[in-house]
Amino acid sequence: ERGGVDDVAQGRDLVPEGDVRPVLAAVAEPAADARADREQGLGAARARGRELKAALDKLTDSVHRGEVLGAEKRLRIEQLEAKALEEFGVETGALTAEYGPDQPVPPSPPAEGETLPEDPDDPRNQPRPFIRSEQERRLKAAERAFQQLGKVNPLALEEFAALEERHRFLSEQLEDLKKTRADLLQVVKEVDQRVEQVFTEAYHDTAREFEGVFSRLFPGGEGRLVLTDPDSMLTTGVDVEARPPGKKVKRLSLLSGGERSLTAVALLVSIFKARPSPFYVMDEVEAALDDTNLQRLIRIMRELQESSQLIVITHQKRTMEVADALYGVSMQGDGVSKVISQRLR
Repeated sequence: ERGGVDDVAQGRDLVPEGDVRPVLAAVAEPAADARADREQGLGAARARGRELKAALDKLTDSVHRGEVLGAEKRLRIEQLEAKALEEFGVETGALTAEYGPDQPVPPSPPAEGETLPEDPDDPRNQPRPFIRSEQERRLKAAERAFQQLGKVNPLALEEFAALEERHRFLSEQLEDLKKTRADLLQVVKEVDQRVEQVFTEAYHDTAREFEGVFSRLFPGGEGRLVLTDPDSMLTTGVDVEARPPGKKVKRLSLLSGGERSLTAVALLVSIFKARPSPFYVMDEVEAALDDTNLQRLIRIMRELQESSQLIVITHQKRTMEVADALYGVSMQGDGVSKVISQRLR
């Protein structure tokens, strides 16, 4: 192009000035077409360069991600190798050789409620090829079961041994208590039987004597002892029925004071006669009695004197007259109290 322009420039002096523009127009048109072709090619080259640069960036990013992922995998593998060596004491080669994906997987243990076939050739009892998805499901199930177990207590065996010893000790103590309780219940049973026997005999003897003593203290009257619960001698109560002569009442609350007092004396004397004792102590038992009833009581006291000694606290003169000895306090004429003792016989 420069050659053409130069030729035109050199021929500028040869061609008349009025004819230059047509020549320049004829030369510039091919040059413009060539320039457009060159610019179009340059744009295509630049677009191709951008495409190649984008592909290069994509490949570089992919390579970088691959390197990062590879480094993470290597770190994970190193961690797994260190964990296997630390927790199980197995090196990588032995771990891969014994538990690698090329090794058959042993059969799973029976689930809760499951019974394994007895035939050892049954497929349930045979190892199976390693299938990653299946083993991942087994791993998740095992992890869930492990989480349900909770935290592992490393001192569980020692605690169990201590609790077992404590349980054995308490069990022995409990057996001793049970044996002691059985022995006590047997003793209570024997005591109850003995108490029931003694009470029954004493009741019948006292009831028999009460009828005789009451009829002597109340001539023409009737008196008896009645059990409130004859079927249970250990818990029964004893009611006293007294009917003096000429009266129809039996309840003690409806009797006069003297009659109630004499009935109580009759019961007391009945007990003395049923179960004799070396001596008896009576305190003002005849205080509410009139002379007639007092004389009847004195006759009974004389009968008791034949087998026992009586100590009677009284203010009744007639009671003092039947005593063998008197002990008391007397006030002399000077107003000074004096303790006296006197044998009347």
